[in-house]
Amino acid sequence: MKKITGLFIGITVLMMGAASANAQVRFGIKGGLNIASVKFDKDILKTENLTGFHIGPTIEAMVPYVGVGLETSVLYSQKGLYSNTDMRTVSADYIDVPVSFKWKFGLLVVKGFLSAGPYASFRVGGEDVDNIQTQIKSKTFAAGLNFGAGVEVFNSLQVGFNYGLGLTDDYSASRSEDLTNGKSNLMSVTAALLF
Repeated sequence: MKKITGLFIGITVLMMGAASANAQVRFGIKGGLNIASVKFDKDILKTENLTGFHIGPTIEAMVPYVGVGLETSVLYSQKGLYSNTDMRTVSADYIDVPVSFKWKFGLLVVKGFLSAGPYASFRVGGEDVDNIQTQIKSKTFAAGLNFGAGVEVFNSLQVGFNYGLGLTDDYSASRSEDLTNGKSNLMSVTAALLF
């Protein structure tokens, strides 16, 4: 976990330093719908996707006339899974901190954009499943990579789709004496208003 945290901080510092020279900085708010899924190493329980939301402040720093820059946010994000085995929901509330390299292209009124970069998630709430048959626990830290695409209209409203690929084991589950770890993936539809 220390290596992943160090790598995340290093990439963030390099990207912010590269974008800070002559960057056009805008602040805003971002929110949207999450569809979380968890894939376990072993198939000891069946799970379904869980729907939630995310919301929080965002900052975009773009290099003028080039169309490249950075975006970072601090988002309250609902994640988790639904266990068919126990018919229980495992909710996990996180503070997500994504840092993405962003490329914009198109006309002045309508622009497309692509984004990619690392994220770190810090658990701030939720509940685990703990009963006689199954124990499912969400961990306090998660990290992964985000990939996104979308459109910007009138230089202020952005609508996009994002896929978060989990790289850490975010959940652990045990059934009888069988243990498994799970990675979380997140699809989200987002809207951001920048000023």
